[in-house]
Amino acid sequence: MDTPRTIAETLPKTDAAGRPVLAALANNMVSPLAAPVIGEPELVPLTRADPHGALVHRGTLVFLLAKCAAKLFPACRFRVRNSIGPALWCTVDAPPGGGAAPAPDALVAKLRPALDALVQADVPIVFEPVAYGNAVALFERLGRKDELNLLRHRNPPVVVLSRCGDFRALNQGTLASRTGAVAGFYDLVPVDGGLVLNVPSADKPDAVEPLPYVEPYFKVFRQHGARTAVTGVETIGDLNQAILEKRFDVFVRTVEALQTKDLAGIADQIARHKPSVRLVLLAGPSSAGKTTTAHRLCTQLRVDGLRPLRLSTDDYFVGDARNPRDENGKLDWEHVDAVDAERLAQDLNALFAGEPVHLRRFSFKQHDGYDEEKETRLPPNGVVVLEGIHALNPRLTRGIADDVKFKVFLNALTQLVLDSCNRISATDTRLLRRLVRDFHFRGISPLKTFELWPMVVAGERKWIYPFQGEADAVFNSSLDYELAVLKPYAAELLNQVKPWDAAFAEARRLSGILHNVSLAKSDAVPGDSILRETIGGSQLDY
Repeated sequence: MDTPRTIAETLPKTDAAGRPVLAALANNMVSPLAAPVIGEPELVPLTRADPHGALVHRGTLVFLLAKCAAKLFPACRFRVRNSIGPALWCTVDAPPGGGAAPAPDALVAKLRPALDALVQADVPIVFEPVAYGNAVALFERLGRKDELNLLRHRNPPVVVLSRCGDFRALNQGTLASRTGAVAGFYDLVPVDGGLVLNVPSADKPDAVEPLPYVEPYFKVFRQHGARTAVTGVETIGDLNQAILEKRFDVFVRTVEALQTKDLAGIADQIARHKPSVRLVLLAGPSSAGKTTTAHRLCTQLRVDGLRPLRLSTDDYFVGDARNPRDENGKLDWEHVDAVDAERLAQDLNALFAGEPVHLRRFSFKQHDGYDEEKETRLPPNGVVVLEGIHALNPRLTRGIADDVKFKVFLNALTQLVLDSCNRISATDTRLLRRLVRDFHFRGISPLKTFELWPMVVAGERKWIYPFQGEADAVFNSSLDYELAVLKPYAAELLNQVKPWDAAFAEARRLSGILHNVSLAKSDAVPGDSILRETIGGSQLDY
C-alpha cells in the first residue's frame, strides 16, 4: 500500500507574501503539516497572518523556549504565565531545593542566542505517541510536576507528546513542523521576574510591535502568583486534585474572598478621593463581569459611607435607527457612537447639580430606548458608578470634568496554567463565559456567538484596550475555579458545532482545553459571584 501524502506535500511552503505555512485547516480542523491527507479534504494553509496560524506560531516559540531553558537552567522550572496582547510573560523560577532565579537580563542574554540558534538550525518538531505509563515515567524522571498533575487525572492508553531533539512536552495543540518556520518574528524582553516573549498578532503579522505600558498588569500577575502560593492551586492539575480531595468548596470561598478584598481596596481608594470624585467609570471587554463587579463595588462603597448610584452605558444605546454601521453595512454595536454621549452627559451633569432626572433605559427586545417614569436624584455623599465597554473612552464623558472621575479597568487577567508550556488565555475564558451566557440568557446559538466573536474582539482592540492605561485601578475578574464549573455548561454547547461549521476548529480547540479540567458542580458558587452572571442563579438584580 502506498504511503499517504502528507499535508506538507500538498500545500505550498509559503503564502503570497512569503510567510511560511505553519499548519493547515483540514476540513475545518487545525492539523499539523506532517498529518496524512486522507480522502479529498478541503485544505486551507495557515500562516501567522491567520488567527489559528498565529497561535501555532506562538505555541511553537513557547515550546522551543522551554527546550532552551531546560538545557541552560536544568535545575530551574520554566513556565509560561500570562498574556499581554499577543505577547507572553514567562518565568524561569528558582530551583526547588534552594538558590536564586536567574536575573531577567542574564536570562535573556543566555536564552536569546540559544533560541536563535535552534530556529536557524531548522530541525524537525514531531508528534510522538507513547504509552501512558511511559509518559508518566518520563515526566517523573524529569521532575515535571505540571505534566504529572495533568496525567494523574486522565487515563488515555496513548499520550501524544511534542518532541524536538531530546526535549518533550505534552501536546496541547498544533505546532510547526520545523523550528525554522518561526524565524525572524519574535523578541525576548527582560522584565521584572522573568521575560516577555513578544510575537506578531494575526492582524499585524509582519511586525513585532513594542510592548504597551504593562506595569498595572504585572502588579496583578505578581499578586495572583502570591495568592496561588497561598491556596496551593497553581495549575489545572492542582485544581483537579482539590476537586478529587473534596477541597473545592473551601477553595471557591477563598478565591471569592480574595476578589472581594480587591474590590474593597478599590472602594477605599475612591473614598479617599471624596468629595472630589463623583463619577466612577468601570470598563472592560465582553464577558469580563462588568455588571456584577459594578453591583459589588457599590456594596463596598456603601461600607465606606458613600451612596452609590449604578448606571450602565447600555441604557444609553442610540437604537438601531441611529446606530453606526461597519464597512459591510452591518450594525456595529461595539462602536462608541452606539452610545448617546450627549444625553448621558446631560443626565450626569443634572445629577451632579442635584437636579431630578428621568434616567434612560434601553429595551433589547425593541432595540430602542425610553425614559423612566420616576425621577432620580443623586443623594448627599452620592457617587455615580457607570459601567460599560466604553466607560473609559473620553468621548463618552467629554462633557464631564476629568477631576471628578475615578477610572477602573477590569478584565479576566489571569487563569491557571495547564503546564509549563501551555496556558489558558483570558480571551478563551471570556469566550467560554459568553457562549454559556448567550445561550442560556439571550437565546443565541453557539454558532452565532462564534460568528460574532471576531467582531467583538476587533471592537475591543479599537475601543477598549487603548484606554486601559488611563485607569486609576485595575481589577482582575477571573476566578481560578471557574473552568471546572463552566465545563458541563460549555462542553455541551461546543459539541453542537460540527465539522462542516466554520467555527469547528475553534470549538475543538476550546474542547481540548476543557478536556484537561475535572468538572465541579455549581453549588459552591456564591450568589453574588461574577460567575453567576454567566451560569445563572445570581442574587443580584440585573
